Amino acid sequence: MAPKTRYEDLLERLAEAGRPERAAPSDFEAYLDKVRRRAYTITGGDIERLTKAGYSEDVVFELTVSVAVASGLERLEAGLGVLP
Repeated sequence: MAPKTRYEDLLERLAEAGRPERAAPSDFEAYLDKVRRRAYTITGGDIERLTKAGYSEDVVFELTVSVAVASGLERLEAGLGVLP
């Protein structure tokens, strides 16, 4: 288990608020994988495809944040795990 930091309470609240376990519609699969692995490549076209498929910008935003939070916390945990 990774060492505890002074941010544990904040990180726990962030994980809870981000709801990273939330299931996403299959239409989001490629987009959310892009958020996880290459967020810097996301364009307005990616969002537009989802909104044209009938999803609101709020839904796109919430799922994006959920996946981004989960990915960020996974990377933080991995980084803390290699510290002495």
